[in-house]
Amino acid sequence: MTPLATTDTPLAEVLDDDLATRITTAFGHETVGELLHTLPRRYRQHGQRYDRRELVDGERVTIVGEVLSSSTREISSRTSKRRGELTTLTVEDGGTTFKVVFFYSRGIKFVLPVGTVAMFDGNVSWYGRSLQLKHPEFLVLRPVSGARGELRGSGNLAALARLSAELTAEGGPSLFDRPLLPIYPTKQGVTSWEILGAVVTVLRALVPVVDPLDPTVRAAAGLMDLDDALRKAHLPDTVAEKDAAGYRLRFDEAISLQILLGARRRFAARDPGPACPPVASGVRAELEARLPFTLTTGQREVLADITADLATDEPMNRLLQGEVGSGKTVVALLAMLQVVDTGRQCVLLAPTEVLAIQHHRSLVAMLGDLGAAGRLGAAEQATRVVLLTGSMSTTARREALLGIVTGEAGIVVGTHAVIQDSVDFFDLGLVVVDEQHRFGVRQRDRLRGKGRDGLVPHLLVMTATPIPRTIAMTVFGDLEVSELAELPGGRRPISTSVVPAHAKPRWLQRAWERVREEVEAGRRAYIVCSRIDADTGDEADGGPDDGVDLDGRPPLVAAVDLHAQLAAGPLVGLRVGLMHGRLPPEEKDAAMAGFAAGELDVLVSTTVIEVGVDVPEATVMVVMDADRFGVSQLHQLRGRVGRGGLPGLCLLVTTAPEDGRAMERLRAVAATTDGFALARLDLEQRREGDVLGDAQSGALSALRLLSVVDDGELIEIARRHAEEILDEDPGLDAHPALSERVARLAGDESSDYLFRS
Repeated sequence: MTPLATTDTPLAEVLDDDLATRITTAFGHETVGELLHTLPRRYRQHGQRYDRRELVDGERVTIVGEVLSSSTREISSRTSKRRGELTTLTVEDGGTTFKVVFFYSRGIKFVLPVGTVAMFDGNVSWYGRSLQLKHPEFLVLRPVSGARGELRGSGNLAALARLSAELTAEGGPSLFDRPLLPIYPTKQGVTSWEILGAVVTVLRALVPVVDPLDPTVRAAAGLMDLDDALRKAHLPDTVAEKDAAGYRLRFDEAISLQILLGARRRFAARDPGPACPPVASGVRAELEARLPFTLTTGQREVLADITADLATDEPMNRLLQGEVGSGKTVVALLAMLQVVDTGRQCVLLAPTEVLAIQHHRSLVAMLGDLGAAGRLGAAEQATRVVLLTGSMSTTARREALLGIVTGEAGIVVGTHAVIQDSVDFFDLGLVVVDEQHRFGVRQRDRLRGKGRDGLVPHLLVMTATPIPRTIAMTVFGDLEVSELAELPGGRRPISTSVVPAHAKPRWLQRAWERVREEVEAGRRAYIVCSRIDADTGDEADGGPDDGVDLDGRPPLVAAVDLHAQLAAGPLVGLRVGLMHGRLPPEEKDAAMAGFAAGELDVLVSTTVIEVGVDVPEATVMVVMDADRFGVSQLHQLRGRVGRGGLPGLCLLVTTAPEDGRAMERLRAVAATTDGFALARLDLEQRREGDVLGDAQSGALSALRLLSVVDDGELIEIARRHAEEILDEDPGLDAHPALSERVARLAGDESSDYLFRS
């Protein structure tokens, strides 16, 4: 007798120890609930036809059909004395004919004679123009006599037949008579049929599941009851039942995540923030009057929202996402100056030292005498901008810390070093985080805990990785989202071309000629590599996600090697610099400063120049082994050129096969400069967590069924219901089952954010 079980019951208490252990090892499932949330990857329908053109060599298929012909001949092994029979069956399934082959299987012709209806499960292959299954598992569904009798078969299908017989004896339908037969993913030797057997076993033991959602919510959202959904997701009678069950289970994940984000949002707004209303004659107003360009309509609209947020005592929580070069930095600077005008401080957190140094240099340049407080010639209302990184000398660090703690430094630019406990602010009013996806929730909140007198600093996070609206609502659901899609005047479109170096080596030669032409015209060039030298792995965040075998292709180009080759070869006579992550900070800074100042013509670099680096004279970029990078990363990289009003050119060099997914991805980048379209493509081709980083501190990666790419409408509906639930019951006291699900999704984060009163 199968013991009764709940969704929290360990699998080992319901299944035999061996199968439970193998499922846990392969899939990580330890409980009944975790197993039931692994849905079939497809369903085999009675009468379903296989399209010969869509069958992939090596794909595992399940066919159900009648044996039309059978032939047997003696065979022997060339390497041993083994002898036996080769039996070849012709089986028709829904109009498609398969050759089913059994080696050394004496007697199989008597088990599966002509006229038998059977199920076969195995890997399909092409043999000439014939589809073939070699030695598949099988199950006789209807013998020639027409009498059902005892089901006969092999492997896991035979074991499943025994379980089906038990269900039939209990008055239920046979598993093999079902209109939709679930087919599960296989992994590490655990077959689809073993998963089906385990699912059927736990469903027989499962007591009615407590639904975490109120009947009113279920009715309003048109949701199936959870207990029904868990059962119908695996053993549906109709396609409509299968779809409704899957929708319900994805909705559960969506509403749990939205409640987590809503609780975090409410928690962040619980404590007051520092009200920083605009000052009519302050440094912000003075800088706005001096700007040598006109803000775009988008910049003005976003700045108006930020200005209003900063003026209140409710802490701002805003995400500013914008295309590469859309002018986020000047918006952030004007926001920081609004806070500085009230006597408070701001911090700009950058993910790398190179970017932090670049930001510091840019802010100082934009402010001029408005950022030279304490120096001769400073404006009357000037502030001071200081840099704080982990590699600074002791003297420089001590001076920076003194300016921060005394309040003399109105704007602090830094890396993770700013987050350390040893850094004390005089009165921190605003935290600006650049490239939000590089920082987790905990990191940005450590900075927000550095406010004065219990006030929570305002928060502005920025990203140049465009994220479609519904995705941003999910991934950054605790933040208000603003977008900058319009490029400032003077920015020219970037022309992008793919250079197939292996197929057309002359094109690569032409790429170096284009670099030389641009330099001779007084411009500069970036050359980006995915790794530092021959002894290191890839530095690129992206990587080949199309399964291409690199054997037979040239080795990946290394920055150190290419720098030497170019300086002595195609770019001889040009001033070629080198920058990568392992250089000492002073050498990196010198290389970047030399390139920005025109002392270098070409900079060979790894992806440390990916974001934020701004050299207006740079007009051409060559990306080596471009197929090693993700779509959004390539879009960000090419945004480093064409920033000074001159046309930009990006050349994507690759040795990827012409007909592979990597080449398809590169052509998509070359075809458009729409960052939002490319971001969606990136998300479709790669896992969300790979693209979005640890923005949810693990919560996003815990989602099993929900797709932030495909389930946008569902997510919006779940968000509305989540807000209603939190408005009425912020502690989820009346929703204990839902509270448990949300806490499980949050993990150890729950103690920080959830349901504090």
